[in-house]
Amino acid sequence: MPAPALNLRRLPREFLEVFRYGRKALALVWQTSRSLSVWLAVLTVLAGALPALVAYLGARIVDAVVLASRSGGDIVPVLELVACEGAAVATLALCMRALSLSTTLLREQLGFRVNSMILDKALTLDLEHFEDSEFYDRLTRARREASQRPLSLVMRSFSLVQNLVSLASFSVLLFTFSPWAVLLLVVAGLPGFVAETKFSNDAFRLFRWRSSERRMQAYLETVIAREDHAKEVKLYALGKRLLDRYKAIHQKLFAQERALVIRRDSWGFALGLVATVALYAGYCWVAVSAVRGAITIGQMTMYLMLFRQGQGAVSSALGAVSGLYEDNLYLSTLYEYLDTPARPPGGSAQQGPDPADGLRLEDVSFTYPGADQPALSGVSLHLKPGGSLALVGANGSGKTTLIKLLTRLYVPSAGRILLDGRDLAEWDVEALRRRFGVIFQDYVRYQMLVGENIGAGDEPHFDDEPRWRESARMGQAEDMIAALPDGYRTQLGKWFLGGRELSGGQWQKIAVARSFMRGDADIRVLDEPTAAMDAEAEAEVFRHVRDMAEGRMTILISHRFSTVRMADEIVVLDSGRIVERGNHDSLMQQRGVYARLFALQASGYR
Repeated sequence: MPAPALNLRRLPREFLEVFRYGRKALALVWQTSRSLSVWLAVLTVLAGALPALVAYLGARIVDAVVLASRSGGDIVPVLELVACEGAAVATLALCMRALSLSTTLLREQLGFRVNSMILDKALTLDLEHFEDSEFYDRLTRARREASQRPLSLVMRSFSLVQNLVSLASFSVLLFTFSPWAVLLLVVAGLPGFVAETKFSNDAFRLFRWRSSERRMQAYLETVIAREDHAKEVKLYALGKRLLDRYKAIHQKLFAQERALVIRRDSWGFALGLVATVALYAGYCWVAVSAVRGAITIGQMTMYLMLFRQGQGAVSSALGAVSGLYEDNLYLSTLYEYLDTPARPPGGSAQQGPDPADGLRLEDVSFTYPGADQPALSGVSLHLKPGGSLALVGANGSGKTTLIKLLTRLYVPSAGRILLDGRDLAEWDVEALRRRFGVIFQDYVRYQMLVGENIGAGDEPHFDDEPRWRESARMGQAEDMIAALPDGYRTQLGKWFLGGRELSGGQWQKIAVARSFMRGDADIRVLDEPTAAMDAEAEAEVFRHVRDMAEGRMTILISHRFSTVRMADEIVVLDSGRIVERGNHDSLMQQRGVYARLFALQASGYR
């Protein structure tokens, strides 16, 4: 990606605009640890002032030595000055150690706080955010760089203060030599500062531009190295192709990084020569003044040290400002993510006015963001308590989308959904979702204990072992769990030491058991819940569902018509629209889509 040309007119405005995140970062650090923040401030001021004191005492020592050697005077004043300088150096070393300690402790706390903020924000966002590639780019940028930047910004702020204090103290001493010496010190560092700021901006733009490719690299790492992908990667011999793609992305990104670094360091070297020339011009000036007797040997030593350390302070101060600019650029990605608008809070209703009305969909349509065609169009349904509904249709017909609308994971683009006679938009989301016991076809395989995998279905009873056991019994999982080495305390998955991997059917039993954890749920949703189970286990699961169905609503999605035919009403979806509805017998008599699909499946058993 070619870097944009340096625009000196726009640079000051962009430079000032981007600093708006600095106040937020400082507030964040202060909130993380006030005591460490205070210590950093105090230690920074001390570390900035002490080098000038060391330089001043060094000059006094040289002059005292010259005087004593010429006059044969007392050596005690020299030793006293040496002791004072030693104490100042020791104090400076102590300050630097304390600064390092405080920085390390604050970095750990702040890193945790920022990552917690990122995760807290993720919990407030809607499902559609996680299905948006641009959102994932923002999340990747926030997690990759921005989590480290608040502390970096604060440390550079303290570094700036430290170097400004040092520069001020150096300037006081240099001013006694010549005010022009102070000006020479400051002006010499400006060219390098402008170049650093410009290339920081270029680096940030490159970072934003390649977020999606970095994410692809991370995905390829997952596919190549994760146990749940390994069997297909090996079986289909995909490893080399995926690794070649991974390497190609690296080569592309590396070429861009190399071009930027070469430009940055080339300009840095050229402009650094300006500072070097200024430094040695100052040296010549001081040396000539000493030869002419305008200053003492001790003063010459001090001024030479001040020029060297002063130039370092100017470079560090301007570098800190440039770094602050860069940190603010990257912090913009953090707050861009944290400012991602979430759906406004829903209502506060805990119940509806007409519990006997059950679930009702009125002309509901839904279109995914960025899609041209609706996933659902004009869907109207009514399911009363005690009733069961089966959704049938080809993959992509809108069955799972409908479930996500019912559970308020999505909001209808048109029409409305009511529960107990109240629009879902008026319900408290937590109260609404507690009414549902759901198992999705793409259920999660938590890398946790068996019992915790089941307990995840009802967070308030996450650690309730009796509930685990009852749910496992209803989900036909108890015999399988009993055969595991530690029963409900067995670690599942291969990510952690001692973990056990399960077969697809065993994982599905765990997921079905999870759906039974929420025992007070009166809307049971099973989205392809037994696809990996044998027929006997499937029949037993649905027996439990029927046993619990009194006064409850059951929604079933399945491609097994032996299960579907048990529902009170069967709805056939095609391209997001209802094309047929009725019970099994009536649909068979219509000789439509349902009858054709049933006949096709039945023929496989003949």
